[in-house]
Amino acid sequence: MSETPDEQATVTEDTVTVRRSPRYFRFMFAGVVVFALVALVLTFAFPENPTYSRAQVFGFLLVAAIAVGVAVGSVVALALDRATNKRAKTVQADRLDVRVTSDDTHNPIES
Repeated sequence: MSETPDEQATVTEDTVTVRRSPRYFRFMFAGVVVFALVALVLTFAFPENPTYSRAQVFGFLLVAAIAVGVAVGSVVALALDRATNKRAKTVQADRLDVRVTSDDTHNPIES
């Protein structure tokens, strides 16, 4: 009662562009870390202000550092993306689609 399934395979050829691209989130995170360290250094580089504590100064600087770090990290990632776009290669790609059909719809095909 076991019938062999019918296989239909199609091959499609296409031209694709292959290139590397940076991971934007990692660059933004690295920018935040670098500028948070800058904020920490700036907090302790100057004498303490009688109006604000060092923790408050660090908090103010950290808020600005997060915004600047995300912006600078994004710009660096975009610049690297543009630079790697020049080294993109165009290649031939084959896509293989295989469809397996069976007359017996009650029993699924096991692989």
